[in-house]
Amino acid sequence: MSLFKNLIYFILSVQEKILTRRLSKTIGVKNTSSRKRFYSDGCLLSLDSLAQGEKEKMEEEIQLILKSSHYEPKELLEYVKKHGTGVYYIEKAAYLNSIGENEGFIYPQRGAKALYLSLLTQSKFKLKTDEMFVLTKGEINKYFFIYYFYNWYAFKHNIAGLDTESQELLKKYLYSDEGINNLQLADIYKLKDAIKQDKASIEFVIKLCRNYDGAKQALNKLKDNGASL
Repeated sequence: MSLFKNLIYFILSVQEKILTRRLSKTIGVKNTSSRKRFYSDGCLLSLDSLAQGEKEKMEEEIQLILKSSHYEPKELLEYVKKHGTGVYYIEKAAYLNSIGENEGFIYPQRGAKALYLSLLTQSKFKLKTDEMFVLTKGEINKYFFIYYFYNWYAFKHNIAGLDTESQELLKKYLYSDEGINNLQLADIYKLKDAIKQDKASIEFVIKLCRNYDGAKQALNKLKDNGASL
């Protein structure tokens, strides 16, 4: 568990560095308008506050689904399949690494990558694939899976930054400075949204880790105290 936590904290630090050093200056120069606000039911609201409210509501829904599924990946995968997303198993993750993907949630694809995925998962010839979960056979890491489940749920709710193009930009520029200054403004915003949503999913899992570990320790303490009575 400590290795997992160290990994996600590292990813968070990289993402925050990207946001502050490589995107904020560009966005700050080109987007000089004041924050958009409007009135609703006599109250002044900002788009940021609405987005935060939607995020909190979505995370509450995810929490309910996780609890009803006992946080078990296999039960969550059944939920995923019931909502129209394919779930496939492969022998080795390296099969996905060869096309720049990792096991877990994969966004809709077109062209050569879609053809490769369709042959790998369904033995079919397709140049367009829908979103899917692709996992290696064997035990599934609970916390990594919840990270992908969060992204899948947000994708199904059309959250900005969780589309194929934005995610491809994230994978391309997350650990590289290549061409970042030449991006069009629309792509910069897509990249910013992708980083923001990836950070949100990681923070959700970190919070879950803390709560779960804390509850587990409290339960063990209660058991130990009960045994000594």
